[in-house]
Amino acid sequence: MPQTTATAVPAVKISARGASRLHSGHVWVYRSDLVSEDGVAIGSVVAVKDQRGKFLGTALYSSSSQIALRLIAHEAVADFSALLRERIRKAIAYRETVVENTNAYRVVFSEADFLPGLIVDRYNDIVSVQILTQAMDPEGVRQTLIAELAEHLRPFSIVERVEQRARQLENLPARSSGLLQGEKTSTIFTMNGVQFHCDALEGQKTGAFLDQRENYAAAAQYAHGDALDVFCYQGGFALHLAPRCARVMGVDSSLPALEIADRNAALNAQLLDGRLSDRKEIEWIEANAFDLLKDYAASGHRYDTIVLDPPAFAKTKRDLDSAMRGYKELNLRALKMLRPGGILVTCSCSYHVSQPDFLQMLAEAAADARRTLRLIEVRGQAKDHPMLLSVPETAYLKCVISFVSS
Repeated sequence: MPQTTATAVPAVKISARGASRLHSGHVWVYRSDLVSEDGVAIGSVVAVKDQRGKFLGTALYSSSSQIALRLIAHEAVADFSALLRERIRKAIAYRETVVENTNAYRVVFSEADFLPGLIVDRYNDIVSVQILTQAMDPEGVRQTLIAELAEHLRPFSIVERVEQRARQLENLPARSSGLLQGEKTSTIFTMNGVQFHCDALEGQKTGAFLDQRENYAAAAQYAHGDALDVFCYQGGFALHLAPRCARVMGVDSSLPALEIADRNAALNAQLLDGRLSDRKEIEWIEANAFDLLKDYAASGHRYDTIVLDPPAFAKTKRDLDSAMRGYKELNLRALKMLRPGGILVTCSCSYHVSQPDFLQMLAEAAADARRTLRLIEVRGQAKDHPMLLSVPETAYLKCVISFVSS
């Protein structure tokens, strides 16, 4: 476990550039800004000092990541376990103030909850944990984490979802996803009155896209007529649109995801105050989104509501130009398929695509399609995924809802 006493905490000196970054409010120091790190163990809690020896704060150290330090406090930390417990309790208390109409939400959001490298999501009676940094991985830290989550959330089970790529980057030993406590790995959770199946050890992220929860409800307010949900995954948008639309089609390239989407549709057939009691069917289509939109636009398919929720096209800065071309192509084809008075819900979860750049892309796509857009809402991630102004990396999701007036 990381060192927990003041006398045991080693010191790391950083460059003037690194110190300036911390003074600006960011919490990351890159490896290129380390001046000295002699004798620092893997995953240690360290005291951060500038080149003159002035104390700047306490951080979690990584021996292999390009993000070498992640600040956790501006003061000295004598007991990391106590700090971990306190931060988890505060994260849970924050969700009690901002989360409503769901039993599935993010409990801990890494840097945004001042616990870098830790993701915790709740799906009804199952809690899912992701550990992404060296300092969160030692067995003592894990036991403290599990005990605190069990005491305050009282789930049936706690599972760990392993992100292998993150463990490789942190030079951590390979692990498999699995149970940390309890025996249950599947459940049913509810968002905005809509129910979903969850296998906590399968699927993307930790099981579902909780960050879109509030955007699902917002999109449903304006949806009407014939609706197309592109990159529908397990049906998050489609199931929210169904009660408001005459017909809904969900498109995804993953057959397993569509099979779960169909199970989710069946689960909700008798719910939503009887609005789906006539067993309204949602049509699920396995297809490449780019090819389908190209074919449908060329063949004259028309819709009143289209949702575009693709995966991250720009996972690095190097991907940005190709990502913007991809976003423009999708939105251009969707705009050509929307009837006047239609609704476009378009999203990006790429941090490297800024909101201004995303809006500019949308404006260019509308001009090329000769359509006029009026913005209804420009949204971000759900409030249980908080954003720190000083750490722009915590703000990644864009969701724009527009009205096609011509």
